This record gives sequence, C-alpha cells and structure tokens, in this order.
Amino acid sequence: MHKFSILLFLLLTFNLFGCMPSNTPYIDFDKTQSTPPTNTYNDESSRPLRIAVATVISPHATIEYYRNVANHISKQLNRPTVLIQRKTYEEVNMIMSNGDADIAFMSTGAYSAYRGLTDIEIIAMVNHRQTSSYHAQIIVHKDSDIFTEADLQGKSFAFTDPLSFSGHIAIVDLLNKRNIRPEQYFSRYLYTYSHDKSIWAVANKVVDAASIDSMIFDYSQKIQPELAKNIRIISIIGPYPTGPVVVRSKLNKEQKDAIQHIFLTMHKHEDMLNSLDNLLIDNFILPNVELYKPLQKIYDQIGGI
Repeated sequence: MHKFSILLFLLLTFNLFGCMPSNTPYIDFDKTQSTPPTNTYNDESSRPLRIAVATVISPHATIEYYRNVANHISKQLNRPTVLIQRKTYEEVNMIMSNGDADIAFMSTGAYSAYRGLTDIEIIAMVNHRQTSSYHAQIIVHKDSDIFTEADLQGKSFAFTDPLSFSGHIAIVDLLNKRNIRPEQYFSRYLYTYSHDKSIWAVANKVVDAASIDSMIFDYSQKIQPELAKNIRIISIIGPYPTGPVVVRSKLNKEQKDAIQHIFLTMHKHEDMLNSLDNLLIDNFILPNVELYKPLQKIYDQIGGI
C-alpha cells in the first residue's frame, strides 16, 4: 500500500511539469481562465486565431511542437495566433462551445462527444503510418496473470480521459453491452489524462491494466523502450478514425479554406516535419465525417458517460 501511494503521487506530479518559453502567445488554462479579448479588434480577420489543444501525450512532451504548428499557421496566414492548452478534452470542448477558440485539435472521443452551443466543422484528420485509423489496446504488465478481458474483473484499471475513445469510451461501451458499469467490474479505477502516463502506471504496477491509443504505444516503444518492454497487450479494439482538426463554423469560407489548405500541405514544409513526427502525424488529409457517426451513437447509447 505504501508503494502504491508513492507511485500514485509520482504519477500525479507529472502534471506539474512546466513548458519552455516560446514566441507564440500561450495560455495555460490550469493557471488562468481568461481568453484573448475579441472586442478589441474591429476586423475579425485581424485578431489572433485561437488554437485549442488537449494533448494525448503529456503536455510537457508535446507543447513545443504544437507551438511550431501555431507559428506555421501564423506565418502562412500573416496573422497572429494564440495557443490555448487545456488539461482535459472536456475543457477544449467547452472552449469551442463558448466560441473562445477558432481551431481545435480534438481527440476522436472528444469530437464524438461534442454537443456544444457553437457549431464546428472538421477540416482535416490525422494520417499516421499511412492510415487514418487506430485501435484501443488493453495493456497489462508483462508479468501479470491477466490474459483476457474476462481476467480484468476485480482488477484496478487506468483510463486516460473521460472523453478519450480508446482510453475510456471503448471500454465503457464494452462493459455496457454486458450491462455492467466500470465501478461494478473493476476494484478501482483512475484517470491519468494522457496515454503515456497510463503506460507508466501499468509498467510500474500502479494499476493492473489500462486502455490506450495504439499510436501512443508505438510511440512509447520508440522513446521509452524501458517502459514499453514491461507491457503486454491482451486485447485490441477498433479500428477508429483518428482525431480531427476542427474550426468554428462561423469563420468565413475564405478563412476556413485557407486554414484547411495550410493543414493539408503542412507536411510539404521541411521545417515542420520534425514537429509533425513528434505529434504522431505523417500528414493531414481530407476528413470523412461519416466515420465518426457510429462513435457519436455509441457516446449517446452509453448515456454521456
């Protein structure tokens, strides 16, 4: 029990990592609740574009690369950008719903769950390793006595984010089909708020199992092999469409078309390749909105979690 308390404390303190300075204006909403005022700009097209993100990987590991994306958009449009970071997917959804951001990097689950007051449109989706789909993977420690989904009953479990499809909704849906709630099935569960933290929690036996994004596990094998080598996959669920880039529908068509073009051609700029690679993006492709509709139905069926 003492070991668990120490490990859980270390896991939670991951959220305290800071971010490096940047030329791109940056708002960390864990520290402030304000957004750039919009009423100080007479011309809608001249005010900064607000870009919201809640990362699937720990923010300290990726925020530099999102800043580079924001800088690239700023240069291409000759218009300032502001990067807004949130810890959870729900907070990004709320920002979009309130009209406090113009562009958002959404997870698959966050988009599927979005029922905001502000209409949004998908302008691009992620292509990684020549595919625009991924899977949910249920992982355990390599030495675990868990080998099937049935073995998870009575065990501890790590979800990533309540709105993560691979890290939460897929598992809730799996249990829902058997008329079981997570609190009935698992001895306990927690939220880590990033897939790499879930991998860490399983590798260090903080929890018995977790559900993660397959793209993140591939990434972990590359950058954290010492953790990944302690992980075993017991189940693969999916596939699901990758997370989309969305914009406020009220942006004028010329702006939306210009922003979409920037995303679809970003991989052609050599100075962006490293940032895209570290964000697990080969390139952005035209979206297929139909792919998300079955997931939106799943979200509705499980009662909004």
